[in-house]
Amino acid sequence: MSLRRTAAALAASTALCAVAAPVAAADESPSARPPAQRDLPSGLYGKDDPRYDGVWRQSTALLAQDAVGVEPAAEAVSWLTGQQCEDGSFASYRPDPARACTDETVADVNATAAAVQALAALGGHGERVERAVKWLRTVQNEDGGWGFNPGGPSDANSVSVVIGALDAADEDPARTLPAKGGKSPYDSLLGFQLGCDAEEDERGAFAYQPDEKGRLAANDDATAAAVLAARGEGLAAPSGGGGGGAEDRGAAKALECAEDDGEGDGGDGKRTPAEAADAGAAYLTRVLEAGGGHLKSAMPGAEEQPDHGNTADAVIALAAGGHRDAAGKSLTWLEKNLDSWDKASGSPAALGQLVLAARAAGGDPADFGGVNLVERLNATGPAPASVPSGGDGGRKEAADDGDGGSPVVWSLVGAGLVAGAGAGFLISMRKRRAR
Repeated sequence: MSLRRTAAALAASTALCAVAAPVAAADESPSARPPAQRDLPSGLYGKDDPRYDGVWRQSTALLAQDAVGVEPAAEAVSWLTGQQCEDGSFASYRPDPARACTDETVADVNATAAAVQALAALGGHGERVERAVKWLRTVQNEDGGWGFNPGGPSDANSVSVVIGALDAADEDPARTLPAKGGKSPYDSLLGFQLGCDAEEDERGAFAYQPDEKGRLAANDDATAAAVLAARGEGLAAPSGGGGGGAEDRGAAKALECAEDDGEGDGGDGKRTPAEAADAGAAYLTRVLEAGGGHLKSAMPGAEEQPDHGNTADAVIALAAGGHRDAAGKSLTWLEKNLDSWDKASGSPAALGQLVLAARAAGGDPADFGGVNLVERLNATGPAPASVPSGGDGGRKEAADDGDGGSPVVWSLVGAGLVAGAGAGFLISMRKRRAR
């Protein structure tokens, strides 16, 4: 979804604050200083401090370029591959790739999964993709899921981005089981969905994580990420009812609630991933319609403000499910309100997220409300090796290239807080994402 290390992670901000400290302290060398005190690495997209989102934003940018037929610069791809540790994992950012990863290098599940998706889409990186997926499998929790960092409790956004990585690497999420226990990533993901025992207007939504008492609270960012993942798709998912030529499936099917069957599930029983995706999509559609086409921010004090990044994540999720009308309405809102999203002017993650949303929903990334998103994205990093001609921005459908397959998320970085975009499905690194 955007992730998306996502703003949804605000629901678990206390735990993430604890994670943020070792990330910032992992390397006290001069190369770990803020960009104002040093030059940014060659090949990296974006000008902001990459310490919390370097791998995520690079992966998002490369995915978006590949999706529209742009061949990225070799140095941009080399920068990403150079971030990988010997064990296959990726940290959020390694300021000095020449130094081997140590026990103090904080591995990042979301960054690793995003890198897998990008490298698999680009092709030619089969060995690196295989090592990364192997590492992801070694840190899978017994419930079938993953947390932001290895060993942390599973969360919907992290599980979602890993499912996208498994799909990109031609792995079957339904058969990806931990060494101990027999639950799959789908089992973990569906455990975050609110069922018939929830308030009617929240049924079908996904929570980021349960609270300390095991209760689930609807989270729009987590829902966008989970809806996409429940269909077995990644951040660069093609349209399920538009550009891909598939039939428009119309409105999503809401959660069906019968009388309680005595199994303590509120009467809705066990759902398949596809059924869970439809129920989540129906929830997203209701929230988007109530908001005038957009989702609202989950940031403290900004709850009534539009959340462009999570809205883009929702567009991708709805379009991938073939819900063309709902996706198109929100894509139109994003086009009309592009100027109000400051991050979209120069953030590679935000621009990449919009490119992927436009592509998924049948829009034109090269003419998005009069703006060429592809050109803007390309300008945030080294000049691409090649750019296709044509007014559609070189839009192409995801296809297996023989090397593992064909994604707003953002991050919140502030006062030592790293919160899950985008993508949102993200956890999104938006500052609120770079996301």
